[in-house]
Amino acid sequence: MSESKRHPAITKVVITGGPCAGKSTALSWINNAFTSKGYKVLVVPETATEFITGGVAPWTCGTNEEYQKCQMSLQLEKERLFEYAAGTMDAERILIVCDRGAMDNKAYMTDEEFQRVLQFVGRDETTLRDSYDAVFHLVTAAKGAEQFYTKENNAARYETVEEARVLDDKLLASWNGHPHLRIIDNKTDFSVKMHRLISEMTALLGEPEPYEVERKYLIAFPDLAQLEKMPSCRKVEISQVYLKAAPGEVIRLRQRGIDGHYSYYVTTRRPAGEGKRIEIERMISQSEYLRLMMDADLSYHPIRKTRYCLTHACHVFNIDIYPFWQDQALMETELYDMDEAVEFPPMIQVLQEVTMDPRYRNHALARL
Repeated sequence: MSESKRHPAITKVVITGGPCAGKSTALSWINNAFTSKGYKVLVVPETATEFITGGVAPWTCGTNEEYQKCQMSLQLEKERLFEYAAGTMDAERILIVCDRGAMDNKAYMTDEEFQRVLQFVGRDETTLRDSYDAVFHLVTAAKGAEQFYTKENNAARYETVEEARVLDDKLLASWNGHPHLRIIDNKTDFSVKMHRLISEMTALLGEPEPYEVERKYLIAFPDLAQLEKMPSCRKVEISQVYLKAAPGEVIRLRQRGIDGHYSYYVTTRRPAGEGKRIEIERMISQSEYLRLMMDADLSYHPIRKTRYCLTHACHVFNIDIYPFWQDQALMETELYDMDEAVEFPPMIQVLQEVTMDPRYRNHALARL
């Protein structure tokens, strides 16, 4: 390939979370773990810390909104340049790790301010959020590990324990709706917390196989008005079709977003037994999406559904509303293993678990 332009495989992820969640240590663990696996690891530094320690802050700028316009602009430009640089490197696999991503900024603004900042940088919320391959939210030590909460290791940190908890919730809500959002909580000691993060990232990258552990439940039709009022809930419209595939394999083409702003994905799945499956997914352009649509398997109907994404007890729950059901819906959550206990959101009435019931898989519903 010395005579032609290289095209390294580039994956861009976000490490986020509340104050004193362990992000700095996590970045070191990630660098060591994935460098040893043969990745070139690039780290986009946290923009807010750079600005605040340099004297540019919400309280030094004219208004918080003006500060956020500066921060969002610099954040996106840094990511653009890191991606450009990665494309020139002599490496087969590159992992770009963002120490916080663009959606973190939403937690520090009103909804009206955020919309004006988006307009200022010429972006929309759906494509901005989904421009990252995965988001890993490290829960603040102020939730479950209070004895380790400190402000001494970050000059830009000023939050009290209670403020840290509130901010952690706001940051998580800002990213809710991303198709690959993972929460790393404090139910274990810190070393195991870091191992869990590396394990989740390893699965994302397919080292050795990208296993997905999922549990699915049939639920009573939820109160949609109540869901839409929840600050931690995000609504997403999904349209998907199935492509022609080899026996035992499912290839899904998906459009997801809202209000005319969409992201596009193609996903290949193979069963791996007992609720596990091997899943390989990649984001694609709208033009590739339209091209692949020509290879649709016409024995399946297109599936259209409204998804409500919410977080509860450090789990991400996806509630899918289908137009052909008026009294029931499906809810799914991804776990570390099939034996992990699940605490359901209190407003949800679970009718039965259907993880292993093939009748409730989307490609089965597409034949209704």
